[in-house]
Amino acid sequence: MTRSALTMPALTILGFVALALTGCGARDGDTLVLHGNVDIRQVSLAFEEPGRIATLWAEEGDRVKAGAVLARLDTTTFQLQADQAEAQLAAQSQTLLKLRNGSRPEDITQAAARLDQAKADAARAADDVARLKGIAAHTAGQAISAEDLDHATRQAATAAAKVRELDAALRLARIGPRAEDIANADAQMRAAKAQLAQLRHAVELGTLRAPADAVVRSRLLEPGDMASAQRPVFALALVHPKWVRVYVGEPDLGRVRMGLGARVSSDSRPGQAIAGHVGYISSVAEFTPKSVETEELRTNLVYEVRVLVDDPADRLRLGQPVTVRLDTAPQK
Repeated sequence: MTRSALTMPALTILGFVALALTGCGARDGDTLVLHGNVDIRQVSLAFEEPGRIATLWAEEGDRVKAGAVLARLDTTTFQLQADQAEAQLAAQSQTLLKLRNGSRPEDITQAAARLDQAKADAARAADDVARLKGIAAHTAGQAISAEDLDHATRQAATAAAKVRELDAALRLARIGPRAEDIANADAQMRAAKAQLAQLRHAVELGTLRAPADAVVRSRLLEPGDMASAQRPVFALALVHPKWVRVYVGEPDLGRVRMGLGARVSSDSRPGQAIAGHVGYISSVAEFTPKSVETEELRTNLVYEVRVLVDDPADRLRLGQPVTVRLDTAPQK
């Protein structure tokens, strides 16, 4: 999900120049009266992963809470892939468990029995060779052919090799799997876990949620549209923070300080002022004519001031012109 913050300029350049030339505030005793515009942050809300929009739950003008589900993609493909990865992870987990548990007692008993059988076969083959050799010696080779003796000798050698093979197998069964095989299986299982987590995250990214309390300004796509990170679905106006951008002339700048109380009113509700306070004072003058100013030009410089307001009823709208009254009485 991508997000970007946007602000609307409070004044046009011509209006700003006029303020700079004629003064930005009017004095009424200890009250400084300024005129400005409401400014709020906006968010362009988009899906991180591309896909087809399945459902939208928000309309333009809706007030939404942080975390509220606004839209959802069709994530069937990702869900099927996640199910497959989960099955593969289960299989890999059992493989690792088998290696870590080592040989079962029954496996060792079976390997020992096979070795005993092979030893018996080898002993019988050796006895056959010895018997045939004895007969051949007593009959001067007449009763036993050379081919029969060679065949019996080869069988005895094969039986002896089988004994050595099964003896080694029994020792390996008792030792258990190699550490390298266990480490390899463990790495494969961790890779399977990561793949499953990635697919589950892709499914989760198919749900678009409000990042903060906001008002839906624009609904830019509809169900069935293809969404992507480059195609926002909604434009949201954040409820907090909300401020009024005003400009203070250099002669009045010394009367304005951080935290200074303010009252904000609009033409639509002239008798319903909203409380606020100064939350930002620019340290740089706007539209400075030249780097070295004369005494006359210095008095025409203006500085941006932001008055933060608490507007839970959402009476102030983006770009709305308002009047700000600052109580600049000296602190006692």
